[in-house]
Amino acid sequence: MDWSQWQLLDSILPTGGFAHSFGLEAAIQARIVSTPDELRTHLIHLLENTASLLLPFVHSATTNPSADNLRKLDALLDATLSNEVSRKASTSQGSALMRVAASVFTEIPSLKTTRDACLTSNFHFHHAPVFGLICGLLGMDPKTSQRGYLFITLRDSISAATRLNLVGPLGAAVLQHQVAAIAETILKQWADRPVEEACQTSPLLDTFQGFHSYLFSRLFCS
Repeated sequence: MDWSQWQLLDSILPTGGFAHSFGLEAAIQARIVSTPDELRTHLIHLLENTASLLLPFVHSATTNPSADNLRKLDALLDATLSNEVSRKASTSQGSALMRVAASVFTEIPSLKTTRDACLTSNFHFHHAPVFGLICGLLGMDPKTSQRGYLFITLRDSISAATRLNLVGPLGAAVLQHQVAAIAETILKQWADRPVEEACQTSPLLDTFQGFHSYLFSRLFCS
């Protein structure tokens, strides 16, 4: 991986990922997740659901990083996500990622032209296909892009758990290292699949995210 590819995965890139808990905040308030062991189980289910539902879109966009393919994937994913909270989270992170990438990676002019063209059309900027497109234009291979997507999902969700006081910083680092091996197994199971095979493996996560907006008090957007 070169410097630009590393930067895409860097948490300092201001894409808004840390504003979302991936349903964890709602799960904590519902007393579904209240211990580090339950958090570990939640993270595994989250990674499985992310891999089965979103990695096909990352893979397709990486292998064919064109504006036409991005529009097709964006429309398909928008129709697939029936949960309003998760849909808004996806589009807000995707639009921020596209804006930042177009401003940072100026050596790839197609990023800006693609973004400008999409702004003038009925485009949603869903996060998974936008991430895959950028990975493809940066020269990242499909397997690495899919591994990177699982990495940022795990990183951001554990960060949310830390801010929700479910686990401390050191415990979070240990947990991330432990779950990484499971994440690699999940990647091998779901990598390189076509978008026609995208599916949810944990509908309960979708339920958590769905009632996040009804929480009386909340720290995260989703």
